[in-house]
Amino acid sequence: MLEANQSFKQMCAQFDVTPRTLRYYEYIELLKPERVGRSRFYSARDVARMTLIMRGRRFGFSLEELRRWLQIYDKDGSTAQMQAWVPIAQAKLTALLKQQKEISETVSELSKLIDTVKLELP
Repeated sequence: MLEANQSFKQMCAQFDVTPRTLRYYEYIELLKPERVGRSRFYSARDVARMTLIMRGRRFGFSLEELRRWLQIYDKDGSTAQMQAWVPIAQAKLTALLKQQKEISETVSELSKLIDTVKLELP
């Protein structure tokens, strides 16, 4: 849902982030809300950017990677942004699949160890 002119409080609630997080994203120039006095209002563009940031964080991208990716959109548009994103996303997917394999192996080893120890218990 891309609502225009969301308040600071609405953004925190919608994305389930702390005020400190939202202020930090503004500080590192991921978001640029309109200021009216001491109040901040977030445009549909800010909401879309925050959606991408949250999705990227869930996938394990760093804030710096996300900042650079958003800058590509600002400078060169969405086609260039997507062209830059595909190899980065492929590398991230490869790393996640490797982690998944390592975790699966660790879970299997731990399960076997538990079974072995259980058999040795009186």
